[in-house]
Amino acid sequence: MDIEKLRLGLEDTGCSFDESDNIVQMCMSGNMKDALYMMKKKRCRLMDELHESGRKVDLLDFLIRQTEKEIRQAND
Repeated sequence: MDIEKLRLGLEDTGCSFDESDNIVQMCMSGNMKDALYMMKKKRCRLMDELHESGRKVDLLDFLIRQTEKEIRQAND
């Protein structure tokens, strides 16, 4: 595995320096299973953030529709 590409990829995912450094060190020492575990753990956190953002967008969409409905009713 290209360590520099791994480091840059981890940085692009939002891993902190410590997180990415730990994963890189694990890979360099041949501890691929633990590195994979850490990457999957980060993926789960990112998916949780994605779902939370989705819920917020859904709520904003609802509030926008409600506000637009009230504006239309006020203009009728």
